[in-house]
Amino acid sequence: MSNNKEATFGAGCFWCVEACFQDLKGVLSVKSGYSGGQIKNPSYKEVCTGRTGHVEVLRIIYDEAIVSFEKLLEVFWTIHDPTTLNRQGNDIGDQYRSVVFYHDEEQKALASKMKEELDAQNVFGKPVVTAIEKLINFYPAEDYHDNYFELNASQPYCSAVVRPKVEKFRKVFKDYLK
Repeated sequence: MSNNKEATFGAGCFWCVEACFQDLKGVLSVKSGYSGGQIKNPSYKEVCTGRTGHVEVLRIIYDEAIVSFEKLLEVFWTIHDPTTLNRQGNDIGDQYRSVVFYHDEEQKALASKMKEELDAQNVFGKPVVTAIEKLINFYPAEDYHDNYFELNASQPYCSAVVRPKVEKFRKVFKDYLK
């Protein structure tokens, strides 16, 4: 019996999210893509307009015997600002919104509980605006988005935006890296 499960998160630019999760023990694969919108198979160019309703997301395949959904959520809450609506840094629009697209009722319950706990403990000093929505669709992004940070680390956006997030992730979760 396989221990493989799926998780889908929107936490701003998928290049940042991918670069963190692909280094996490128990994560078998990651794929950037789009979820939550109204059209089928949208392109990056279409999603960037903010008119399709899609969110840039990361689909994560993980071995739950090695890493739990709770740990994935912990990473998710840490690597972006879940208190900003439709924005992560300079990336503005609902395509960058913070969202957990749950695959089953257990994921929904765990994400909801953790969000409530973060708010009750005032972890971020502001309310968490992360949406928790049932996964309806997932469309893989174009292949050139795969391993984007790894392949384009010297590109200005990667140096200024992605690298600091990855470095923070690696520092906080050093005991959970591959």
